[in-house]
Amino acid sequence: MTEKNMLEAMKEQLKDCSDAVYQSINVYGHACTLIYIPAIVDTLSLQEFVSTPLKLEANSEPDWPRFLERLDHGSAFAIPYIKAYQIDRAVELIVAGNAVLFIEGLPYVYYFEITHYQKRAVSQSQNELVVIGPQEAFIEDVQTNLSLLRHKIKHTDFKTRHFTIGKYTKTDVYLIYIEGLCKTEILANFTKKLENLAIDGTLGLSTIAEQLNQGQYSPFPLYQYTERPDSVAASLMEGRVALLQDGTPSVLLTPVTFFSLLQSSEDYYQSYYAGSWIRLVRFFFSIVSLLLPSLYVAITTFHSQIIPSDLLLTIAAARENIPFSALTEALIMELTFEALREAGTRIPKPVGQTVSIIGGIVIGQAAVQAGIVSAPMVIVVSITGIASYIIPHLELGLTFRLLRFVLLILGGTLGLLGVYAAAFVVYAHLAHLKSYGTPYLQPAAPLVWEDWKDTFFRVPSNLMTKRSTAFTDSANEKRQKQK
Repeated sequence: MTEKNMLEAMKEQLKDCSDAVYQSINVYGHACTLIYIPAIVDTLSLQEFVSTPLKLEANSEPDWPRFLERLDHGSAFAIPYIKAYQIDRAVELIVAGNAVLFIEGLPYVYYFEITHYQKRAVSQSQNELVVIGPQEAFIEDVQTNLSLLRHKIKHTDFKTRHFTIGKYTKTDVYLIYIEGLCKTEILANFTKKLENLAIDGTLGLSTIAEQLNQGQYSPFPLYQYTERPDSVAASLMEGRVALLQDGTPSVLLTPVTFFSLLQSSEDYYQSYYAGSWIRLVRFFFSIVSLLLPSLYVAITTFHSQIIPSDLLLTIAAARENIPFSALTEALIMELTFEALREAGTRIPKPVGQTVSIIGGIVIGQAAVQAGIVSAPMVIVVSITGIASYIIPHLELGLTFRLLRFVLLILGGTLGLLGVYAAAFVVYAHLAHLKSYGTPYLQPAAPLVWEDWKDTFFRVPSNLMTKRSTAFTDSANEKRQKQK
């Protein structure tokens, strides 16, 4: 293909892109054409470092061979530039935010990486709030997110691998890890899956996670999402790997365990007494959010004899004029609470919390006065709803909310036997589940006593001398010297 045909072929592929610009500059009698899309290119850098030098070159004493020599040696412009020989590659670079320079007489083009997308400033985390500790959070720009991590981990073993995912979106994805800490088989498995990933596009990390998770169907999350750089840095130093995607203000971490999803970054910024106490409270109310409604319905429906007499009389009096069974009553309240929760999330933030809280109070009180539900049921559902908010990671919280309905129906139809059977099935599933070879219930199953220092409670950091064997090789489990 001739040089002229090369330019025409690029124009043909961009013929319906009305925002593409073709800037012609004549240098020593040779036509040079800058092709770029202004909306996604740093036009100031383009003007200062490319357009202006070309125009100055055109007005200087003609020396075409010398100009070509400077181009080949990389000294013609003050910013880096690279050659591209294929037309398809050149067009891909243009729509990705690069400026391409076509020079008459050359069978290739030069491109300049001066991409400039609009992005917001680094702000406070909205979903993982802490009182003590860093307040910064990831944004949608992957390079900014990498810089936040580089600022925290200043070591040559901090590695990044780049992937381009999506036939149409061509999204930049980075696999990051600390060499020597993460398990080599996890890294190899993750890398292989990313290399073989063939999809139309990805607009969020959940799309990639579902593709990587083929063959494993579980309501429990096998990945952890976080928007906090400090959480990612701590996880990398434990031996885990992370995935960053351009356009997504969160990071995917793997492998995970059930107990790691119940830990919060603030556990490590408080004293170990406070951190351990809050963690125990969190574990307790997580179980409450899962089991309380089903236990209440099962006991009041089938096993009222185990309730103390005074309490039983109070519950019976409250339910005297209720036209529904305890199961129907619980389902009505739980579904109403879920609707209020979603409404509070979708409504603009200034009024969202007001709607969810005031709405819950008003509807609950009105339902009791109307005789639709009993006051004890409102209390049980309210405690359950509050307890569900204590789970620090949204994905695990959603799983508990889903399973709560399953246990509720079984408890209302089969009694405590149904609740026990469902709890046993859930536990068996968790014991069988693995996240990239890591047992989901480690260190409880299998039992690893050393890892209990940072599971249900947190011991002082100087006593946690080893990394968890769930995430790192045994050869690198030593965290610090014990004094």
